[in-house]
This record gives sequence, C-alpha cells and structure tokens, in this order.
Amino acid sequence: MIEYKRIKDFEAEQLQELFLSVEWYSGNFPEKLRLAMNNSSKVISAWEDGKLIGLIRGLDDGVWQATIDCLLVNPAYQGKGIASTLLKYLLDEYVDFLYVDVVPDEKKNVEFYVKHGFKIMTDGTPLQIKGDSWKK
Repeated sequence: MIEYKRIKDFEAEQLQELFLSVEWYSGNFPEKLRLAMNNSSKVISAWEDGKLIGLIRGLDDGVWQATIDCLLVNPAYQGKGIASTLLKYLLDEYVDFLYVDVVPDEKKNVEFYVKHGFKIMTDGTPLQIKGDSWKK
C-alpha cells in the first residue's frame, strides 16, 4: 500500500537512491538533496513498506507564484498513478495561487503535465544556468 507524507526531513541515502533510480545527476549529491528538501516550501513523498519511491517538490513565495521543481517516481513503481497523485496533492496546496509553473527537464514529460491541465506557454522560453558556469 502506498503512503503519502508531507515531510521534508529525509535521510540522504533515501534521496540518493530515488534520484539515481531515474538517473538524475542530482542523485550524486545526496547531502545537497537532503538540505534542499529541508529548505523547500512543500515536499510530498510516496512510500511503500518504508521505502521512498516518489517525491514532488514545490517552491513558492507564499501567495502569488509556485514552481514545481521536481516530480520523480522510481521506475519500478511507475505506471501506478503515483506521479499523478503526488501532483494532485501538491496542486491542492497551491489552489489559491495565481500561477503554478513547471519546466520539465525532459520533453517526454510535457504530455504528462498537459494531461493534468498545464498549458504550454506560447511566448515563454525556459532558461537555465547550471552550477557555476556563469562565473566563467
């Protein structure tokens, strides 16, 4: 049975295992992940038998704008509606916000968000800078 929790305090190893299960680079920095979750506005996680199997994280200003920073589910548990449930729970917490944005890291995930009511911004363009590359 899947259990959903609103917690921010994780063991670094739990996060590392989950993030590496989906081959995310950030999984190589488990202590940074642990600190990031603790500092996040909202985190909702999915668990089965004490194992962290999914997670969604929201960053927000408290009233106006929120961003879904990450949504991931261990591949062994994908296709069971866990990602949709995590997204629904997070959106329920942002119901009074003016905007909830998401910039999927992979284009293959755009369809998932569109299925859940997100619209592709016709005039917007996602931008990103990684690490300390701006210092060069």
